Amino acid sequence: MQKIKLLVLDVDGVLTDGRIHIGSDGEEYKSFHTQDGMGISLARYIGIKTAIITGRKSNAVTKRAEELNIDFVYQGISEKFKVLEEIRMKLGISLEEICYAGDDINDLPILRVVGFPCAPSNAVPLVKKASKYVAESHGGKGAVREIIEKILRSYGSYDTLIDDYIAGKVLGNQ
Repeated sequence: MQKIKLLVLDVDGVLTDGRIHIGSDGEEYKSFHTQDGMGISLARYIGIKTAIITGRKSNAVTKRAEELNIDFVYQGISEKFKVLEEIRMKLGISLEEICYAGDDINDLPILRVVGFPCAPSNAVPLVKKASKYVAESHGGKGAVREIIEKILRSYGSYDTLIDDYIAGKVLGNQ
């Protein structure tokens, strides 16, 4: 896990609980967990690039990705692996250096080839079976944070990392 250079996330069922709320105006609403957001900030702090590849399109995803400074955001994607390969080539990294978190069968082509495939506890059984790590938490309820902490703890002293992150924020260096 110390080799992870890119964290790629599905949205529905991973960053959210998988439910889709559509208003009478046709706008799609989603709920995101703030602790997942902090996890993404910590990953970015140590230099891990971040990406979202999702099959749906939503203004809510665009807004949340902007708030979190996600490096690559692809929505409305039916062939996720093609997009992953595009990102991988841009970064010049191997599949072994990628962590992908997904929850359903459309995520399997990527989960089967990346170095650290992960899933939230609410993922379908085939996805859990294909994953090296299954979070105890559900998607949209802290699973992404849990996955990120698993990666960060493999880098060494997690407590030191947190202290450095806080010091940087307090001193205005971030």
